[in-house]
Amino acid sequence: MAGKYFGQPILRNEDAQLLSGKARFIDDIDLPGMLHAAFLRSDFAHARIKKIDYSAALKRSGVVAVYTAEDFGDFWRPGPLQVPPPTAIKGSVFNARTLVPIAKDKVRFSGEPLAVIIAESRYIAEDAFDDIIVEIEPLDAVNDLEKALEPGAPLVHEDLDSNLAADVVQERGNYEEARAKADVVISRKILVNRNAGAALENRGFVVEWEERSRQMTVWATTQAPIPLRNTIAARMGLFENQVRVITPFIGGGFGPKIMTSQADDVLLPWIAMKLKRPIKWIEDRRENFLATTSERDQVHYAEIALTKEGTILGVKDVFYHNTGAYDPYGMTVPLNTQTHTVSNYRVPNFYTQIKMVFTNQMVVTPVRGAGRPQGVFVMERLMDAAARELNMDPAEIRMKNLLIPDEFPLRTGIIGQDFVEGVLDSGNYKKNLEKTMEIVGYEKFRKEIQPKLRAEGKHVGIGIVTFTEGTAVGPYEGARVTIGANGKVNVATGISTQGQGHFTSFAQIVAEQVGIDVKDINVVTGDTAHFHWGAGTFASRGAAVAGSAIHNAAVKVREKIFSLASKIFEEPEENLEVGDGKVWVKSNPSQSMLLGDLALRANPTRGTIEPGVEPGLEATAYYGPPYGATGAGAVAMIVNLDPETMQVKVEHFVIVHDCGTAINPMILEGQVYGGISMGIGNAFYEKMVYDDNGQLLSASFMDYLMPQATDMPAKMELGHLVTTTPLNTLGIKGVGEAGAIPTPAAFVQAVEDALHGQVEIMESNLNPSRIFEYLQKKQ
Repeated sequence: MAGKYFGQPILRNEDAQLLSGKARFIDDIDLPGMLHAAFLRSDFAHARIKKIDYSAALKRSGVVAVYTAEDFGDFWRPGPLQVPPPTAIKGSVFNARTLVPIAKDKVRFSGEPLAVIIAESRYIAEDAFDDIIVEIEPLDAVNDLEKALEPGAPLVHEDLDSNLAADVVQERGNYEEARAKADVVISRKILVNRNAGAALENRGFVVEWEERSRQMTVWATTQAPIPLRNTIAARMGLFENQVRVITPFIGGGFGPKIMTSQADDVLLPWIAMKLKRPIKWIEDRRENFLATTSERDQVHYAEIALTKEGTILGVKDVFYHNTGAYDPYGMTVPLNTQTHTVSNYRVPNFYTQIKMVFTNQMVVTPVRGAGRPQGVFVMERLMDAAARELNMDPAEIRMKNLLIPDEFPLRTGIIGQDFVEGVLDSGNYKKNLEKTMEIVGYEKFRKEIQPKLRAEGKHVGIGIVTFTEGTAVGPYEGARVTIGANGKVNVATGISTQGQGHFTSFAQIVAEQVGIDVKDINVVTGDTAHFHWGAGTFASRGAAVAGSAIHNAAVKVREKIFSLASKIFEEPEENLEVGDGKVWVKSNPSQSMLLGDLALRANPTRGTIEPGVEPGLEATAYYGPPYGATGAGAVAMIVNLDPETMQVKVEHFVIVHDCGTAINPMILEGQVYGGISMGIGNAFYEKMVYDDNGQLLSASFMDYLMPQATDMPAKMELGHLVTTTPLNTLGIKGVGEAGAIPTPAAFVQAVEDALHGQVEIMESNLNPSRIFEYLQKKQ
């Protein structure tokens, strides 16, 4: 589907600003009379608040105000449920306990705000922490997911009978009948540990209330500017058009910045209106670890039933999911786990149960992958256990059970995060695996290279897995495309941008339709004054959903170009062509008009217009999919393990991905490689560790290890397969989370192989010490 602009590896429009230091980030915003906020946070994970005395803080020079929960009066209340409960799933239980903006009476996680200090500088505000006396009664903390549901366990929310946040069962077929017919049944306990989003730029919030115009302007590092605007307006009793939310350039989102009910989102607009001065808050890294949402933490009891030939008859997965102290984001993450556990394979019988648990830890919401890596990890570990039991090659057992193109579209029988039954729309899963094996040289490595290296005493191993990526979920996005009198184009949409290359890829979609160069197309994202409705940037949906809306609007503008030019030139529309910023008659190219001049003609200031004619070369359009488009792929990696230090080096990494039509192959590769780096971090470096008291022990980059450039594979190769989705005109599927989803599963398989199968590892987020412990336990 490649054209002059669409499908081409065009350099990014935004890079000139970013590389020259001219891009504006949240901390660059400095307003006259601006005050600074700092949050005093609880050191305890679970405790009753007896008293907070901040009288001494108010006497400190430069402190303007201090607020606790009591000072907010009736404004203090639990935030909204940002994602609806799973009512579409029959028999589901969901206990909504949404996030409170600041602790009142009781603390439920370490890092929960106790007070907010407003001062002339951030330094003064933080110095005032020492002036505040907090009397606390510590309580036993809830941390272990299974023990949390035992009778007599401390309660995170004492108005509930237990710490059960949700209980959801879904089943297709009849697993127990399949199990009874199986030749082999394999059961495992599988752990997927927790990690942070750890974006390069932390969260930030700046708010200004203009009393005379009754207008509030918010600058925020949000992935959901329109939902944030709506919730602020509702809380403050304002109309939506009285609140403008702007997202400047953002240094990474990865999911946690989708939240709209954290302390800064709720409290700072109220304070700015009360004090009538701008307020600024920039999160520091420790705050980011303690009080910005994170993800993964699950415990699975899974089993797989097969014939002796390796055909899957059924899978059962009962798992505990840590939602943290509150559940404002509903069940998005564990529902994604359910839908992704078996989506790659032909599994006629599947039983899956979520037990979502409240704990005294930070709230869990999506981090790049958002439940998908857990589901893939569980299924791929079961496949590896089955391959060992049946003495089959890991690739062989996968190839035997992968779905084939003739089976699509396939209704899965499992309801996902968008609350409709999952449908696998298109794909060629076996081809993904075959191409991956070809690029990595799987057979040659197994038969020639690995035996030779092992004979030399080297511990090398290979892992190969497959995966799907549910993308492009609804409900909808919209866009407006306008050709100006200057002959250039303005494109506005409601999503925000955190580095995905939207300013270029969206411009390419429009350029292909209206014939104006990409560099002459200005894309505006994340500014509610420019576009008023939308859901946000999440679930790998920007290109597929917002991109489709942009395409629809651009097509309407193209139609308006031809309609108006046809009247001016007195030529049929089919005799016209557009390109290079002008429209012309095909048979007489000298008969032409610049699109800027045509835009002026499209807005007459005198005379009459025909009924039904809309002025301007402008159009607005929306797009909402019936269900999400499913990307898919396969990953192979070769690792070299040092038997003395247990350090693992990824020598060769191959990913083959099918995301449908590619808008910009260069940007696409960057997205996939970024996901891979996060996947490698999740596999071997990153891990959030809480102690028994709910204290986060890895709240800095000294303790929370991030992979560096030197930890990336020495050789990385990316292959593309294209099966277009029928769900949108462009055939686009999402890709933003692909690299992160399968990597931990492939890594663990490769490590096991490097250790000659001496150990079986059923957990993610490894490190050298943990691998050593596995070996010691085996010995």
